[in-house]
Amino acid sequence: MLKILTYFPHLTAEQVRCFEKMAPLYREWNEKINVISRKDIDSLYEKHVLHALAIAKIISFRPGTKILDVGTGGGFPGIPLAVLFPTSEFTLIDSIGKKIKVVQAVAEELGLKNITAIHTRVQEVKEEFDFVISRAVTAFPDFVGLVRKNIARKPQNSRPNGIIYLKGGDFQEEIRNFMSQIEVTEISGFFAEPYFETKKVIYLPINR
Repeated sequence: MLKILTYFPHLTAEQVRCFEKMAPLYREWNEKINVISRKDIDSLYEKHVLHALAIAKIISFRPGTKILDVGTGGGFPGIPLAVLFPTSEFTLIDSIGKKIKVVQAVAEELGLKNITAIHTRVQEVKEEFDFVISRAVTAFPDFVGLVRKNIARKPQNSRPNGIIYLKGGDFQEEIRNFMSQIEVTEISGFFAEPYFETKKVIYLPINR
């Protein structure tokens, strides 16, 4: 939790309360339904919460912004971002029902009214959003093909509507066809922990 306050020192008391509750909540749910690997549960704030919040270092979502989190798993990056941006609307989807059950329970326990969690595949989602976010659920070109239809045309943020993707390792080949449009930001520029040395935020504006 201290890691978050180091990088986000202006949190409200309610936001601090939510972040503090995450560790015991996820630990309790992970005993029942394994949504976070056993070796990572002790590093929840670094490897999951803070990693998710890297997105907030490249954009501050304006009130009313609609965000779709695809393949959310246990609620990342959607839940931490929903805490940070309480006036934005987050829809979290996953094709595995038990994971969505955990997301719904955690969101309810935290009192997050700006989260809708749905057990579905992105292919079935017809609604449009300002941004689609995800944490490396598939190869990037495939992901773009799946979610392009879900990007709304009219922007309302400082950046044009599009895809924001958390990715690690070497993926130059994956983004080769998007090089003229894509923006890649090293998370190590924001957070000092060694875990983030190879982690990146990929932003791709989508024009439809």
